[in-house]
Amino acid sequence: MSISNATPVLAVDEKNLIPVSDHLKQMADIPPSRMFLINKSLKVYVEKNAGAKIFDASQGDGGASLPGTPKAILERALQLQLEHGTAYDMPFGTDAYRKAVIEQYWKLDSSSGWGPANVLGTAGGRDALVKAYGAMLSLGHGRQGDLIMVSRVPWISYNWGPYGVGANVLWAPGDPAQGWAYSEDAIRESVKFAESKGRKIAGIVITNPDNPTGLTIAIEKQVSLAKAALEAGVAFVLFDWMYHYVTDESPMDLNSFLKFFTPEERKRIMFLDGITKSLGGSNVRNCHLIADEAVIKFITARASHGVIPSFYSLAVAMAAYEMGFTEAAKTIIEPTNASRVVLKKLIAEQGFQHIIGKGYYAFMNVGEFIKAKGWADSEPLGQYLAENHGVAIVPGAFFSPFGNDWIRFSYATPAERTEGAFKRLVEGLESLKK
Repeated sequence: MSISNATPVLAVDEKNLIPVSDHLKQMADIPPSRMFLINKSLKVYVEKNAGAKIFDASQGDGGASLPGTPKAILERALQLQLEHGTAYDMPFGTDAYRKAVIEQYWKLDSSSGWGPANVLGTAGGRDALVKAYGAMLSLGHGRQGDLIMVSRVPWISYNWGPYGVGANVLWAPGDPAQGWAYSEDAIRESVKFAESKGRKIAGIVITNPDNPTGLTIAIEKQVSLAKAALEAGVAFVLFDWMYHYVTDESPMDLNSFLKFFTPEERKRIMFLDGITKSLGGSNVRNCHLIADEAVIKFITARASHGVIPSFYSLAVAMAAYEMGFTEAAKTIIEPTNASRVVLKKLIAEQGFQHIIGKGYYAFMNVGEFIKAKGWADSEPLGQYLAENHGVAIVPGAFFSPFGNDWIRFSYATPAERTEGAFKRLVEGLESLKK
């Protein structure tokens, strides 16, 4: 270059510069997730009631409320780590991990046109989602400020993860009587709404089973929703199947599911899964994203300058896939399924309006008790129940204003603890009317 070494130089050509914008100072503050704090209030109850039982029905963490990842899998992963060494791996993980995801976990048929090159290993679900949002924005309509569509009452981080990387979040229309489920009409209406605001929808997230509601969406309905979104101009559809093994039915089958989509449509769909929920591996931080090869290459290039998954996290997953995932995950799946049976009966007897599909959670309407106390929403209920009745739940108000009268109750515990937690919950709610 003929430019003097005394002259500052831009790293990219001027035509490629990011435009100056002052939108960062106008953004709302992104709050820390209160999910990590809600069960801390149980300490107050213990201090006031020495030796008394406490019940944590707030947990979305089988590593805390159930046995977590089996020791044999952790030990096998350590062996793999020792054999592998501690040098850098690729930003997508390793070739062996990609192959294990496709061949041992999903058993994906080569006729699908998808294989190891369609897999990205990530440092947990949030990492995968943030990387997916970035790809949706860049490869979709190529604009910041477009929208990611989520359900009416979404997981907390669906609200703020997209916002932190330059996407706005749209809560789709939904009826609480239907579990705020998406509909094809609601998706089309959302696209029109976005257009009225001068924006487009870069992606929609379809979660099955859902967090926080537990709602389960039939395979045919997931396909119909995705096709409606793609036809309406939504750039990408992301299926979050993190809880799909924690059911009393068969898990999702990617082989049969992909057959519903044409090769062109497959370029615009993504799948998220991992070991956080079904294997109780919350703190192992392993997840994988499966998408079109061009999408994976785009994310991998950016990940090479950002977050790369640790080999040990990949090794835990590989060890579980090697064992056979149904066998590896049974210490989480079996007690959770047993708890679901117990909880369904208890909720029906109590008469709460509720949603309870599969996965880890039930969502319950407790508005009458909140109003009896004179509270505006369920937020203070979480602290009250933990401190005064020794049971932790998650207020629905944490997820969106449409959940103000609701609570999330986790039954990812042994059945007897789920029963004990529900009884405490009812006692606490009834005390609000006195």
